[in-house]
Amino acid sequence: MLSINLLININLILVNSQSNHYFNFEDDFIKDLRCIPLCVRRKLDLIGIKLKLTHWQDFNLIEKNRIVDWPDSKNDLIDLKTFLKEITSNSKYGEAKEIEISINQPWQNKNKVPDQILKSALARGIKISVEKWRNLNELDRFAFCKLVRPSHEHNNLDRAFDEILK
Repeated sequence: MLSINLLININLILVNSQSNHYFNFEDDFIKDLRCIPLCVRRKLDLIGIKLKLTHWQDFNLIEKNRIVDWPDSKNDLIDLKTFLKEITSNSKYGEAKEIEISINQPWQNKNKVPDQILKSALARGIKISVEKWRNLNELDRFAFCKLVRPSHEHNNLDRAFDEILK
């Protein structure tokens, strides 16, 4: 039987890997972090902050990496929100705006595969069961939900299906 300390350490590793994980399909812009990676976009949704791409591109690489590596525990996310509001307070693009915090979003529901994801998967000959959806981590589900939106270009969707559902 696993000890409580080992379980806690395993959980921390999983949380940390989710909080700063880059997907291979993001590799076009990860080296220079010219775009906001999905791990950061998830954190922004969790804290209710709308960070403009222009804000992100105005940050130096050290600031960007600090945000990427920022843990995603509840208290850490509160600190991230404060940090982002402070760092953008004097921005020529205006302060990062507060938006509704993501609660009960499709990517947060392990028990129902969103229809748009089912349709996109089926169009590629892929079947996603509720069990498979349930076994994905929150960042994986978040990525799918963001990439299948009608307003998204879908450039990385095929690569996302290949990488996440491998």
